[in-house]
This record gives sequence, structure tokens and C-alpha cells, in this order.
Amino acid sequence: MTSCEILPFSATLPDTVIFDLDGTLVDSAPDLTGALNATMALLDLAPLPEAEVRHMVGHGARKLIERGLEAHAVPKTAREIDDLVIRFIDHYAGHVADRSVVFPGVVSTLNWLSARGVKLGVCTNKPEALAKELIVALELDVFFPGRAILGGDTLTVKKPDGRHLIATVEALEGDLDRTVMVGDSATDRNAARDAGVPVVLVTFGYTPIPAVQLEADATVDHYTELPNVLSQVLDRHRRRH
Repeated sequence: MTSCEILPFSATLPDTVIFDLDGTLVDSAPDLTGALNATMALLDLAPLPEAEVRHMVGHGARKLIERGLEAHAVPKTAREIDDLVIRFIDHYAGHVADRSVVFPGVVSTLNWLSARGVKLGVCTNKPEALAKELIVALELDVFFPGRAILGGDTLTVKKPDGRHLIATVEALEGDLDRTVMVGDSATDRNAARDAGVPVVLVTFGYTPIPAVQLEADATVDHYTELPNVLSQVLDRHRRRH
């Protein structure tokens, strides 16, 4: 029996749960590392280790390129970075799911939540087209229809701006007062705080600061813990407000 099955009878699940993508639902670091290193190779720069790249992910392709250049102490103009971003996206689009995998417990937990009528969405700083390509490639689109996926280029704002998260809830016609955000980093925590919704962070994501130190409403070590925790944080949030 998993923790997904032991909610008390009186527990209330959220109306809507919005997930980050990279480092939260999907371990995409291997393919992001490959694309970043292919881009760095254009400049004759040495490849960066995956363990280092994991802590660079979460703010979109441009920030990843900028951090890659910073790691090599190689300055570039904004126009040069624009060109490198294009090269990065072109490479990554062809290798978006070569080695990326869904984290353990994700599918069974999404199935459990979906079966109980919880609306599910994705709010990511990855470009929308690439996010959708990855979700389809890993067969998660059954849980996240196209309208439920908002990328870093969908709006004029992105996380940590709470409007990115709010727009994702609105796309699902969800109830913001009964929404919980699930992410892995300070970017997700700050977006949730800005939107006024509780946030749960997974401890196995890409944040350079451990999730337990980010003052989220809760953290989980495995997806089987998530349904109980969603109910608990939503209940505490509603009592406070």
C-alpha cells in the first residue's frame, strides 16, 4: 500500500495542481547537458559535467547558456548569446528525450490524482514548444493537454513571476484558492508565493540550494508521498487565510 492510498476520509485534495517540469516531473539534465555542451563546443570550450549543469537549469535556455559561459569565464555580447540560444534550441529540439526520464512514482501519482478529478498543469520556464515535445515524447500528454502547458515564452512574464502560475491555473479553469504548486527550486517557491498559493518542493531536483532550506510549505522525497502532502498543505493554507 502506498501513501497515495491512506488519505483520511476527511482529507480534501486540491482542485488544481501545477507542476514544474525539469527537475520536478522529468530528469532532463542528461539531454540539457548534451545540448549545452554541443553549444559550448561551437566555441571550442570543454564540456561541463552533468552534475554542474543540473544546478544551472530552471531559468530558461538563455540563462542556461549564460551560466555555461560564466563557468568557462568567457564573456559574450547579448547578440552573440542570442545566436548561441538559437543553436542550443536547434540541437536540443532533436534530442529532447534521448536520455531524459520521468522520475519514479510520477505516472502512478498523476494517475491517482487525475482519477479523482484533480486538474493538472505544467508551468515551466522551458520554451513552450520544447516542453510540449518532451511531455509527448515521455507520454505524459495524457495528463497534460496542450492548453495546460505554459512555457517560459508563452507570456511576457515567467517564473518567479506569479502571473505565469496564475495563467496556468486559468488555462485549466481551476480554482486558485484550491491550487498547489509542485516544483524543485526557489524559482518555483517564489512564483507560488507571488501567486498566493502553497508550494511543495521535491528534494531530488536541480536547485543549488537544498529544497529543505527553501522554506516551502512542504518537501517530498518521493512522489508516493505527494497526495497526502498536497492535502496537508492545502488545509494549512486555507486555515491561515
